[in-house]
Amino acid sequence: MSNTTIAILISTKNRKSDLAITLHKIEKLRNRNDVVCVVFDDGSTDGTYEFVQQDFPDVIIKRNKVSKGYLYCRNIMLNETSSDYAISLDDDAYFLTENPIEIIQHYFDQNSKCGVIAGRIFWDCIEPENKHSNDKSQVVKGFVGCGHVWRMKAWRDIPNYPEWFHFYGEESFASLQLLMQAWEVHYVPELLVQHRIDRVERAKSKTNIAFRYRSAIRADWYNYFLFFPLNEIPRKMAYSIWMQFKNKIFRGNFKIIVPLFLAIMDLIVAIPKLTKHRNGLSSAEYEKYLKLNEAKIYWEPEK
Repeated sequence: MSNTTIAILISTKNRKSDLAITLHKIEKLRNRNDVVCVVFDDGSTDGTYEFVQQDFPDVIIKRNKVSKGYLYCRNIMLNETSSDYAISLDDDAYFLTENPIEIIQHYFDQNSKCGVIAGRIFWDCIEPENKHSNDKSQVVKGFVGCGHVWRMKAWRDIPNYPEWFHFYGEESFASLQLLMQAWEVHYVPELLVQHRIDRVERAKSKTNIAFRYRSAIRADWYNYFLFFPLNEIPRKMAYSIWMQFKNKIFRGNFKIIVPLFLAIMDLIVAIPKLTKHRNGLSSAEYEKYLKLNEAKIYWEPEK
């Protein structure tokens, strides 16, 4: 990849129309001399690869003929970039902020311990009328995959995303690895990203919800076993499972019973990997982690 200041990295699979919108929305960024845009097509069968080649010749397009997974693509793109910073966007996400590059460069310059900038994420298909926020920049526990920025020096200090997580949890994995290397994740509300997701429509799909629920909760458990002090894991697991019963099953949400059971089975099967890759936090690191602000996942316009 070109030796530019900032790389924009997008992984995609069979979402040509969503990708097209995003690439058009970031056209001004793509046209900058200090920016390179890379798209990784993970085995699409809808003509994504040829479409990008023809309609966006300035974009570097990579391809897996057979899908190898979202995290595989992210790892390849991050490891191959020679840029100082790398913006990770989903194929259905883009900046609403007018000058994101200047914000990113200035913030990293002023905050030498910041390894990842977590953007302010607005989840909706329609752009918000009010983009103003009174949020302040702060150190947080993690970031959202659809819109964040890596200081590449920090990325090179930690292991790759664990591809066996498949979906969800890699951000927490990376954040905990950063903590152990004395890096920080900073929530920077000036960097506003729109994630074009209709959460109401997504919630109507029982199959989709079950898959996401199973993936999300098992990823949390994976990270418990990988990083948390051994004496804390039983308590954290018991609390996590109890909350699923208290807040969901006991309130009539019986559709999570099967994916919850499957997530437990996933955890049991993963024990050899979790044991092999365990990199536990020290007591001081764990206490520091507990004191951090929670990750900022959703932002709603202020009224």
